Amino acid sequence: MVSGAGSWLEGVSLIHYDDSVDEQAGLAGHVLGRAAAHAAHERLEQRGSHVHEETFHDWCLTSLDNFTSGRLHTMLTSSFSHMDLKHLFNNMVGLYFFGSSIARTFGPGFLFQLYVTGALTGSVFYLAEKIFLAPRKEVFGGWKTPCLGASAAVNAIILLEIFLHPTKLLYLHLFIPVPAALMGVGLIGADLWRVKKGESRVSGSSHLGGALVAAAAFAEIKGWI
Repeated sequence: MVSGAGSWLEGVSLIHYDDSVDEQAGLAGHVLGRAAAHAAHERLEQRGSHVHEETFHDWCLTSLDNFTSGRLHTMLTSSFSHMDLKHLFNNMVGLYFFGSSIARTFGPGFLFQLYVTGALTGSVFYLAEKIFLAPRKEVFGGWKTPCLGASAAVNAIILLEIFLHPTKLLYLHLFIPVPAALMGVGLIGADLWRVKKGESRVSGSSHLGGALVAAAAFAEIKGWI
């Protein structure tokens, strides 16, 4: 998951809003008419952007504000929201390659359960980090910083595949062959470091929530729990 600050991610817009209205009101060349139309356009655009931003925040971001306000649906809906196309693409590549293997072995219903459980547990871990570890100030990485993305759910899927097939060769960045067990250690180690360091754009705590779900699913498959 990716975490952000303020209304957006440290000044980076999560969504480009395009609520443009026709500015060519009145006769061309009529200065007063064009000025009035331009002013109306600016007000409507600002108003529309504000409405969209509030809607996005209330429906698509995991945050302490949403949690304490009773918007618990965001703990799941945030896993279907992404910062940009690159963020979406990276998560969907992992979901496709590793999710396909899990679905073939255990069925699509199991994959869906794993995704949802990973997403919800990732949100719980993220909120716990903000409550207990994050600085109590209005800055990036502070306790009110929201987050979004499917990576907690995808992490649960990737790590379960790794736990099941630790000797399998995986391809880092689609090109570099790495033993699955080594990649698993690297993923979990990187997330532990992110939590320790804090103020990262990538939420290590939510990823660790996904890792816990993967470990629990693996233990259940093996009959250990």
